[in-house]
Amino acid sequence: MSRDEQLKNRWDRVVQLLSNQFADGEQLDLDAIIYLVGLQELGKIKQSFGKDEKVNLMHIGICRLLEPYGYYEFDFFDADGWPHYKVKEELPPLKAGEQTILMKDAVVSYFLEKELID
Repeated sequence: MSRDEQLKNRWDRVVQLLSNQFADGEQLDLDAIIYLVGLQELGKIKQSFGKDEKVNLMHIGICRLLEPYGYYEFDFFDADGWPHYKVKEELPPLKAGEQTILMKDAVVSYFLEKELID
């Protein structure tokens, strides 16, 4: 199986797992999954969040997902328990499709690391 096929199969498993658990089977998109990763990393799932906090959760998700690729590094938790990351290396300019593939690969790697898919 090619790397592209393997990524697609694993991505489909992640989407199915999360869609069944959080969206009554309605298919979640990449942004929703990044948001869920941000929630997981924050660790405050039962709380409601305002618009700015939701944007911050997306940022946390992106930073955590791209940390293993060397783009971000965990820095500290603030007084409210929110994780903060610092930029280690700027992301290269990517076309929309390349950016999507990078993020899907990062999500799949995260779920492999957490042993939620194989």
